[in-house]
Amino acid sequence: MNLNKWVRQIHRWLSIAFTLTVIANFIAMGLGSSPTWLVYSPLLPLFLLMFTGLYMFVLPYTAKSRDERHGSA
Repeated sequence: MNLNKWVRQIHRWLSIAFTLTVIANFIAMGLGSSPTWLVYSPLLPLFLLMFTGLYMFVLPYTAKSRDERHGSA
């Protein structure tokens, strides 16, 4: 499996982790005061999602410039 596939797979799993932490956060808020660690728990997957998402966003642009340098259309 190449790097692009790994990044996509990691991005998918991070999105699941982020969604679960946000759901847990809402449930805890509904039950009363939530612990601080639970409030900040979605931040780690969110930042990792940002980096993998930016990587995937830039891929088409780097592929175009690579194709132009090698002379293929």
